[in-house]
Amino acid sequence: MAGHSKWANIKHKKAKEDAARGKTFTRIVKEITVAAREGGGDPGGNPRLRTLIDKAKAANMPQDNIVRAIKKGTGELEGVQYEAVQYEGYGPHGTAVIVETLTDNKNRTVAAVRHAFTKHGGNLGESGSVAWMFEHKGVIRCTGSLSEDELFEKLMEEDIDDISCTEGIFTVTCPISSLEAVKAAVNAAGMKVEDDGMEWVAKNPVEVSDKDQEEKVFKFLEMVEELDDVQDVFTNLS
Repeated sequence: MAGHSKWANIKHKKAKEDAARGKTFTRIVKEITVAAREGGGDPGGNPRLRTLIDKAKAANMPQDNIVRAIKKGTGELEGVQYEAVQYEGYGPHGTAVIVETLTDNKNRTVAAVRHAFTKHGGNLGESGSVAWMFEHKGVIRCTGSLSEDELFEKLMEEDIDDISCTEGIFTVTCPISSLEAVKAAVNAAGMKVEDDGMEWVAKNPVEVSDKDQEEKVFKFLEMVEELDDVQDVFTNLS
């Protein structure tokens, strides 16, 4: 099975810290608003919205916050209109990076993202400059008592691409169209779903030559992820 990204593990652990100080709420609220605007406010007919509501509940977001976000998306309440904008480029030591944002001011957002790239010796590129190195996949992270082989046996009948495990966190990748079915199967196998969604997964992950270079890349990625309008950051670093 393919190796699990160290950056993905860092993000997973960091998400728990973000939840403690409310930053996760802000990001999920934005996503719920956009999902409701694009696909309607009924989670029964909007799988993306349903997934985000599950994520919000897992982060202990109050129900009122969820309802308000949906109503802002459907136009029942006034609110800021967010636009999804994706940026691509190369970070330190040639690592490919995709940055997903939700913003109400593209000029502010691109300036902040470009500054982060430039400050760390990277370059913000044109649309499509690195996306060809990635595949858009459904990704489920889970924990539990099963071994990697045992989980694979439980999911053999599902449309999965890969299973890997690092530091007790299992990562299951699948086609986006199969995300909900695979998530249900993971739950049925007795595993706890820690996180799930759509991610950019590197086709051919790369390594940097030493620990110092790796730390420099992680410092850059963390700076980008801390930007107010950034929702997620993906890299081809293994």
